[in-house]
Amino acid sequence: MKKRTLKLIMSALVVAMVGSVMVGCGSQKQEATKDNKSADSSQVSGSITISGSSALLPLMEKTVEKFTEKNPKAEISPQAGGSGTGLTQVLDGTVNIGNSDIFAEEKLDAAKAKELVDHKVVAQGFGVVVSKSLGVDNLTSAQIKDIFSGKVTNWKAVGGPDKEILLIHRTAGSGTRATFEKTVLGGDKAAENDALGATQDSNGAVLTAMKQNDGAISYLGLAYMGTQEAKDALKVVKLDGVASDKANITDGSYKFWSWGHMYTKGEAKDLSKTFIDFVMSGDNKESVESLGFISGAEMKVK
Repeated sequence: MKKRTLKLIMSALVVAMVGSVMVGCGSQKQEATKDNKSADSSQVSGSITISGSSALLPLMEKTVEKFTEKNPKAEISPQAGGSGTGLTQVLDGTVNIGNSDIFAEEKLDAAKAKELVDHKVVAQGFGVVVSKSLGVDNLTSAQIKDIFSGKVTNWKAVGGPDKEILLIHRTAGSGTRATFEKTVLGGDKAAENDALGATQDSNGAVLTAMKQNDGAISYLGLAYMGTQEAKDALKVVKLDGVASDKANITDGSYKFWSWGHMYTKGEAKDLSKTFIDFVMSGDNKESVESLGFISGAEMKVK
C-alpha cells in the first residue's frame, strides 16, 4: 500500500513538472511573438522629400540607397534645384528637408531664417575646373576674377594656349555660385559677368557642358569629379598654388569649400530626423568618403 501511494505521488510530481515546463515554453513563445510585433512596429516608415543643393545630391542619392536597404518601408525622394530653392521650399512646407551649401541667413531674411533648424552634415570641397587639354594647372584668385569678369578672354593670358575662354556660370540661386563668389571672388558678386558665356542650373549640367567645350572654365562640387570620365577630360586647378586635397580643405588652406547643410522647419522629427542622423552616422561613412565629402569631426576649421 505504501509503495502504491509513493508511485502515485511521484507520478503526480512528474505531471506537475511537465505542465510547468509547457506553460513556461508557452509564455516564452508569446513573449517572442510580442517582441517581433514590437520590432515590426518600430521599423522606420513614411515618406519625405528633399530638395536644394545639387552639390549635395550625389551624397543624398547614395545615402538614400543605403538607408532604404535597411528601411524598405521608408520612401525618400532627393531632388536638386539649387540651395536657394531648397531653403525656400522647406520654409514654405513644400519639402521636408532643404539642402544648402550656404547658411540660411545668407539667402533669407533674418526672421525667416530663424524658422529653420540647421543640420551641418558634412564639409564639401569645390573646384575651379578647366579642360586638361589646356595645360593650365594653377590660377590665382586675381586671374580667376579677371576671367569671370571678362577682363581676360584668352587662355594665352594665363599660361594656356591661344584659345578663347568660354565662361560657364551657375544661376543666381546656386549655393555653389554663392560659395565661389564668397571664397574665390572675395565677396565681389559683380566680378562674375553673366552677360558672357553660358549659364547652367546644376553641377551635373556644368560637368556635361565642360566636357563638350575644351575652352571652358567653371566651378563645381568635387563630388562630380570622382568618375574616371571626368578625370580624363577635366582638371581641378590649384587655387593660389593650393590643391583641393582633403588635408588642405580640413585645415582651411584650400579656401573653396563650405558646410553641407540639411535644413528643417523647426526641429527635425520622425523620418526626417532618422535620415539626417543616418547621413552623419558611421553606417554612412563609406558614402561620405567615397564621394569626397568630409565629416564635420575631421574639420580643423569651423
